[in-house]
Amino acid sequence: MLEIAFKYYLDHQAELVDKFNGKYLVIKNQEVIGVYDAEDTAYFETEKLHEAGTFLIQFCEMGDSAYTQIFHSRVSFV
Repeated sequence: MLEIAFKYYLDHQAELVDKFNGKYLVIKNQEVIGVYDAEDTAYFETEKLHEAGTFLIQFCEMGDSAYTQIFHSRVSFV
């Protein structure tokens, strides 16, 4: 379910950024069901009507930095 919502975001990222750049989008299936300025507001407002885990909250910006994380560690594996 979340995979479908994320694929929708990726497939429509350019047009979504044109309309909602810098906002948090709530996506369920293949539809934007909410647009918010803050991630916590997006969650709590959406949870009132939709079960947690059935929607995706995605920060809307161009590129992959909104959904890619890099972790650095001093641990080395031998």
